[in-house]
Order: sequence, then structure tokens, then C-alpha cells
Amino acid sequence: MPIIIPQDIPAYSTLSGENIFVMNNERAASQDIRPIEIAILNLMPTKIETETQLIRLLSNSPLQIKVTLIGTESYIGKNTPLQHLQRFYKTFNEVKNEHFDGMIITGAPVEHLEFEDVKYWRELTEILDFAKTNVQSTVFICWGAQAALHYYYGLNKTQFDKKLFGVFPHRKYVKFDPLLKGTDEEFYMPHSRHTTVCAEEFNKAEDIVILAGSDEIGVSIARSRDGRQIYFMGHMEYDRDTLKNEYERDVMKGLPIEPPKNYFRNAAKTLVVPNWFSTANIIYSNWLNYYVYQVTPFDKTQINNN
Repeated sequence: MPIIIPQDIPAYSTLSGENIFVMNNERAASQDIRPIEIAILNLMPTKIETETQLIRLLSNSPLQIKVTLIGTESYIGKNTPLQHLQRFYKTFNEVKNEHFDGMIITGAPVEHLEFEDVKYWRELTEILDFAKTNVQSTVFICWGAQAALHYYYGLNKTQFDKKLFGVFPHRKYVKFDPLLKGTDEEFYMPHSRHTTVCAEEFNKAEDIVILAGSDEIGVSIARSRDGRQIYFMGHMEYDRDTLKNEYERDVMKGLPIEPPKNYFRNAAKTLVVPNWFSTANIIYSNWLNYYVYQVTPFDKTQINNN
């Protein structure tokens, strides 16, 4: 089934070129189907790249999905053309009375700040409250996960000695959780971050189930017991060259950065063979199926009552 997005958004032509079934809003309106409605709060500076990555993952599902992109009003980044934001993004005030089957809140490059010092923190807390009442299940990614864990449970982040950067193996801690159904016992996930929420902090929250992780990087996937909050500490949405581009960017800036671990396959640092794509597609499809589609009431206004 198709992903429903505006025909003139850059992701439309990109995904169409990959033989992904995308449908514009006008055609979707003529069909007698209630699509799954997914909101994406995109906090990343590379908004066009990130929205395309996430829409690509959402497309690997038999469900018809309508995507709504949301940006912050209290802070507007300079890396995305203002015209793109005005054309394709809504503010929280424009959607705060709506209900969504699912929501994704991305990471953001603000790890060096205390949560409360982030310019849009107050607005983000309003959105986090909204996710609790108006969304059936929300995925939080990287810093977005750390922020939600801090706001919902009071959990604190800790700083790594050096940037966690690369593609790392992870083990399942819960074999038969629906979110991980069909994944291998060991799977890979990209990470690019300076901070983490350690297992000791997670254990303070009785409502949290830790699903996967490793000795090297700690917790990688967790969820609330009711499945309404899903926490991904890494970036399964990353493209083949995302880490490569980040590495080359930091080198050009003269920042202290090591090559991403377990990523380049040759000494020249040009060959990348992604080993996380299949896992990412499986897990996002499982989220849409088991934690969104099968449990969301047909009348979305009843979400907080089910």
C-alpha cells in the first residue's frame, strides 16, 4: 500500500525512483480507506534527508500511511530552506487538537546542552504530553529518546568519553517481543552520539522494558510496557552514506573524530556495505503492525480511552 505525501516534496521523486509506491493527497482522497496517520516531529538539521529516510522505512508495510511533518515554532534551523518548511511542515499549534495513530520524534544535535536549556524544550514538553494523550504509539530516536526518558521518568543522560560513532552489533534481551519479531538474534544499528542513558538509569523506571543492547553501547531498544512509547537509542533510519557524510563533515571542520567503527570496508574509507537495512525495515513494519494498526481504535479520538 502507498505512502501518502505531497507530490512536490523531494521525498516523492526520490522514493518513486526506488519503486516505492507513493501517492499524492488528491488521489488518496478519492479512496474509501482510512489510512494510518503518522506524525513526524523532525528536529534534525538535515530535515529533507531525515524525512526521506523515515518515509522510506514507513513505506515497507501493507498499510496505507499518511504522513504529517511537524516542526518547532520556538526554533527554526538554518539548514533547511524556509520555503520547504512553510510548504511541507505544520506547527504543533496547527495539529494539537488532532489525533494520530503513530508519531516519530527524531534526534537533534543538542546533546551538549542540559535538556531544559534547549531553545525549544518547553514546546517539546507540550508535544510529549500530546503524544501521551493523542497518539497511540510514539517512536523516539537518539536524543529524542533521551529527552522523552528524562521528561517522562526523570532519567538522566551521561556523557561518553568520546563520540559513539559507527555501526554496532546488538543482542535481543526479549526474544519474542512483537517489535523484534523476524529479526536475527544479533543485529546491527548505526549510532552517532555523545551521550547515553545507562542501564542503571533505565532500571529506575519500572514501566520500561529493555528489549535489546550490548556490553559495548548499553541499551539500544526499549519500550513502555503498554507499547505506547518506543525508544531507539541509535539511528536505524540512516542511509548508506549518512555516517560517511558526518565523518567527512567533521574532518573538514577540523573536529576530533575517528572513522565510524565497523562501517568502512576498505582502507580508503570509500566502500560501505550497509548491514542494518533489513533489520530497520522489519522493526518499523512491526511497530506499524503490532503497536499501531492492531491496537488503534478506528475513531482516533478514543485513543486515550482504549
